Amino acid sequence: MSGLTVSRLAEIPDALRIARCRSLPNLGPRLLFFSGGSALNDIAHSLKGYTHNSRHLITPFDSGGSSQVLRAAFNMPAVGDLRSRLMALADESDLGQPDIFRLFTHRLPANAEAAVLRAEARAILTGEHPLICAVSQPMRQLIQTQLRSFAEAMPADFDFRKASVGNLILAGGYLANDRALEPVLFLMSKMVAVQGTVRSIVDANLQIGAELADGTIIIGQSKLTGKEMPPLTQSIRRLFLAEGDAEVTPERVKLPERNLRLIETADLICYPPGSLYSSVIANLLPLGVGAAIARRTVPKVYLPSLGPDPECPGLGLVDQVEALLEQLRRDAGGDCPADRLLQFVLCDGDSFAAADARELGRRHGIVCMAQTLASEANPTRYDPRRVCDSLVSLT
Repeated sequence: MSGLTVSRLAEIPDALRIARCRSLPNLGPRLLFFSGGSALNDIAHSLKGYTHNSRHLITPFDSGGSSQVLRAAFNMPAVGDLRSRLMALADESDLGQPDIFRLFTHRLPANAEAAVLRAEARAILTGEHPLICAVSQPMRQLIQTQLRSFAEAMPADFDFRKASVGNLILAGGYLANDRALEPVLFLMSKMVAVQGTVRSIVDANLQIGAELADGTIIIGQSKLTGKEMPPLTQSIRRLFLAEGDAEVTPERVKLPERNLRLIETADLICYPPGSLYSSVIANLLPLGVGAAIARRTVPKVYLPSLGPDPECPGLGLVDQVEALLEQLRRDAGGDCPADRLLQFVLCDGDSFAAADARELGRRHGIVCMAQTLASEANPTRYDPRRVCDSLVSLT
């Protein structure tokens, strides 16, 4: 671990480090997260008080909810998780853009009459909606340009129920920029003054596929998470990316150079809470991710979910860590030492078994750090400030 030991970490004056970050978040550490979904959003929101330099690599492979409506209509990657992380990191100070934030986070109703829904959608697309009119120029014109691109390509029967306006703007920007996500993500980041960096792990329109323990193949993220489909009854043996129903080899899905640089300059790498396979391991599938992580000699931390994960039936903490290591070694090499991929499991003291900690140490030399991290109001959720304190203390 490049000379970094637990004893040395214990000598770090945590309170001073935390106070320094909170007083100068613009100079805060470059914490990198491989995530997707909403599980990290509360922590990301709190993280703005510690650092404006966090990096978030997000999966664009969601196949449920309003993102799937856009994917089906425009044959594009999923943008919902990207938009929600951008909003979690948006500047909320007096220097921010509250009118744009309100527009980007607005959702159309789920159960309105068709005529009412169409009327609101039309007002949004023509720029007559009060939320758009409240945005000052030139931002309003930039937003309307993206929405015009969306409207011009929109199918006549597009389903606006529960549509996120921010997602519509991202979709329009994707279409307007030769079907590329990065330009419109950059634009939206500037519009709401995002205090961090949010990128899609790859700019590719693919699906997640899983091979289960009995050999069954499942294609589609929404079929794994237990939210829109019944939860899995057996464990996932292997995750992969697919185009249609066909598996895509890693050589066809390479980590972009811009994201490689984020890993190469990170001060800490975190595998955060969320669906283990479709939110975390999915980010590790592109070629080059595991090798880049192995080369970077900084603390690498797994923060497991506190509540049950429907993607992990029958899997305990040791199994989850080994699933992470297995995927990382597919890229970094089967003989890559564990401490180059993961050194710490940051655990809530009341939510893990001491036997798991001993086993992780025995098998892989991984250190479990037991702290008080759960929310007092909901023990299945992390307290964002406690987590941020712990992560910053490790840098």
